[in-house]
Amino acid sequence: MTIEIKAPTFPESVQDGTVATWHKQPGEAVSRDELIVDIETDKVVLEVVAPADGALTEIIKGEGDTVLSNEVIAKFEEGAGAAPAAEKPAEAPAAEAAPAAGGEKIAMPSAKKMAAEKGVDLAGVEGSGKGGRVLKEDVMKAGTAPAAAAAPAAAAEVAVAPGERVEKRVPMTRMRKRIAERLLDASQSTAMLTTFNEVNMKPIMDLRKNYKDLFEKKHNGTRLGFMGFFVKAAVESLKRYSAVNASIDGDDIVYHGYQDIGVAVSSPKGLVVPVLRNAENMGLADIENNIRDMGLRARDGKLTIEEMTGGTFTITNGGVFGSLLSTPILNPPQTAILGMHKIQERPMAVDGKVEILPMMYLALSYDHRLIDGKEAVGFLVAIKEMIEDPARILLEV
Repeated sequence: MTIEIKAPTFPESVQDGTVATWHKQPGEAVSRDELIVDIETDKVVLEVVAPADGALTEIIKGEGDTVLSNEVIAKFEEGAGAAPAAEKPAEAPAAEAAPAAGGEKIAMPSAKKMAAEKGVDLAGVEGSGKGGRVLKEDVMKAGTAPAAAAAPAAAAEVAVAPGERVEKRVPMTRMRKRIAERLLDASQSTAMLTTFNEVNMKPIMDLRKNYKDLFEKKHNGTRLGFMGFFVKAAVESLKRYSAVNASIDGDDIVYHGYQDIGVAVSSPKGLVVPVLRNAENMGLADIENNIRDMGLRARDGKLTIEEMTGGTFTITNGGVFGSLLSTPILNPPQTAILGMHKIQERPMAVDGKVEILPMMYLALSYDHRLIDGKEAVGFLVAIKEMIEDPARILLEV
């Protein structure tokens, strides 16, 4: 039975996607739920899996092609695969005879694209796909064979100088282009300023040292980290400074009666910001569990678009990469973002004496169109006070 393979259903915020990688080619045996193609959107990479055991019979949309929501991208034959492939060598002479008789060579879209890029004549490429179809791999072999043969002569004519400066040009991924567009838009369309402060991390570090084992045992292996405290401190501060939790929509200001905290996470394909929904209702264990889960799924490309949509405030931690101080960029339409940094031991004056304390710089970038300096500084000081005296978080003072 022939089944149409379609692109996933995109949410309203995503107009289209791009075929990133075909993991299977026509004629290859595929098991049910096995990954066959990746579709890259502005925000995430979506995976399309096989609907049943069988094999692809035709790829309609090649790598790099733009696809719409639910658009047919390939055709799939249920039950096909290993058995037909075993019979292929016997059919090969007949398939090869068709082009020799003047028939048109059939090539997959990805093969045509690669042939155009490498300057390979498809007429001279032997297809290994079903019915003699030319696959991407066939073009790659045809493109590298002449180069390999000519290599000795080329080596005799041109000597490669030591320390030769090699360049490699690759197209920017759709996600990276979207990230660049959003960052550029944020810098051009907002009145962005950054205010700084520093926080003594010793109280939180002592608290964590005293209770981390008990916390991990009580909450089924959940580790007590620093991010949970900062999320809780941010939630309490946002309740006091509503403008920092607001967003600008045209000529309107939208004040949110909830705290959806975005946590910036680094992934192999770029920075993503999954959102902790209703963080005001979460305990430390819930926050730490969710952040760890989002980090793992960001690494594996498993985050959904819905999980990265929305958010009323964002926290980013450059300290995990060793950053001592930075100015984070706003994540529109949000009006503020908190930047955490590396914990650095420094001599500090405490009650007239010099002490070595673990200090962290905090940075709050904010949109001056909505937030005044007084509110921004007050918000950052409130976070500083809660981190330096964690009881304030519990008592909400």
